[in-house]
Amino acid sequence: MRILIVTDAWAPQVNGVVRTLQAVSGALERSGHEVSLISPGRFRSLRCPTYPEIRLALAGRRRVGSMIAAMAPDAIHIATEGPLGLAARRWCLELGLSFTTAYHTQFPDYLASRTGLPASWFWSYIRWFHGPARAVLVSTPTVAEQLLRHGIERTRPWGRGVDLDCFHPEVSPHAALRSLKRPIQLYVGRVAVEKNIEAFLDAGYPGSKVVVGDGPALKALKGRYRGVSFMGSLHGAALASAYAAADVFVFPSRTDTFGLVMIEALACGTPVAAYPVAGPVDVLDSTVACMDADLGYAIGNALSRDRTVCAAYGRRFSWEASARQFEGALVPLGAGVSPDQVEGPVRMGALAGS
Repeated sequence: MRILIVTDAWAPQVNGVVRTLQAVSGALERSGHEVSLISPGRFRSLRCPTYPEIRLALAGRRRVGSMIAAMAPDAIHIATEGPLGLAARRWCLELGLSFTTAYHTQFPDYLASRTGLPASWFWSYIRWFHGPARAVLVSTPTVAEQLLRHGIERTRPWGRGVDLDCFHPEVSPHAALRSLKRPIQLYVGRVAVEKNIEAFLDAGYPGSKVVVGDGPALKALKGRYRGVSFMGSLHGAALASAYAAADVFVFPSRTDTFGLVMIEALACGTPVAAYPVAGPVDVLDSTVACMDADLGYAIGNALSRDRTVCAAYGRRFSWEASARQFEGALVPLGAGVSPDQVEGPVRMGALAGS
């Protein structure tokens, strides 16, 4: 199958959406599919206000449509709600082509944290964007229930995986963390306001706090929290060694839909402390984590979890299984579309520039 993924999130961005799409694309290709991408690197772009490492593509419906037609996909997945996603959505609707979307991020909460406006104001956009999709892929049942409450019904499950060749309990602890006072409490992810990192850094549990990641809030947090070890971005084996060195992984976010870093930490044998919110409540259980409204209590309680049990739990998550779910949710371009609306790549090419 020729699969096209349209995404506003792609390298060099470092986040869970990019890592998920990269891993699933690789798994799909290994199973024999042909995967094409339309991503910001193909276009002129602008820096996203308040988030300069994210580039917003200057992409119109005509150019995106021409690219889609040239790729002649069998199925189209629109991964994000940004400029590229909007252009692809519009082109598909004009031609009567079926497509799927995904709800990766608690977008209304994200915008609320950045604008100070109520999250409820942004749900009309989410309903409008995802409404025409034949399926909206979601990472957990809690997210599916949330979307249903907001009028989005056609959801399909799409879990996440772990690169078990990289993240496993035999990894050697990171050298820079070995001398820190125990217990070592680790955060990994974007350093941004919506991640609620201050809740972790303000938690009063004794020991050492470590932050791995980069983002727009990094400079401010470094200035406020002098006793915290900020390591910048780590990847691959270096990231795995940071997980392995930690006594507990702390996930303070209230806006993530899954939390890929949680299962990476578990695969390295590190227990998790989190709030009992969407993402953690679906991904974790009490054998490997503590979820509590008091994050300091959750940190202390999680330290009692058995690292061998944590590593076994993390091994349950497979990118191959995630790719199978993704593939199963895809729909042919003409599904539910009459022949006079679209007649394959030739018809698509003719209309792309119209």
